[in-house]
Amino acid sequence: QVQLVESGGGLVQPGGSLRLSCVASGSIFSINAMGWCRQAPGKQRESIATITSGGSTGYADSVKGRFTVSRDSAKNTVYLQMNAMKPEDTAVYYCNADLQLVGGRRYIVNCRGQGTQVTVSS
Repeated sequence: QVQLVESGGGLVQPGGSLRLSCVASGSIFSINAMGWCRQAPGKQRESIATITSGGSTGYADSVKGRFTVSRDSAKNTVYLQMNAMKPEDTAVYYCNADLQLVGGRRYIVNCRGQGTQVTVSS
């Protein structure tokens, strides 16, 4: 019914940048919020960035000042611009979404799905 597709991951050197994208599709009436989380090997999943329908943003301390979340509401797409990347940013990155579906049901996807691998290494 709803699909989230992440893209943009890859290998980057320390200090480099990447931009992730996530497109939400399906029977979506509106978006309450979207964001990103990640899971590094051997670690718990960590919510790192959120943007609401009003444009308010929030970040985990681990990425604050380096990562920027943005959205294109017309395209149901959320982006994550990652700068000054560190080896500890290596993880699988997942898209989060809090949606209102056609018909009124609320639908929340929290840090699951295919994800996109980001590796920071020299």
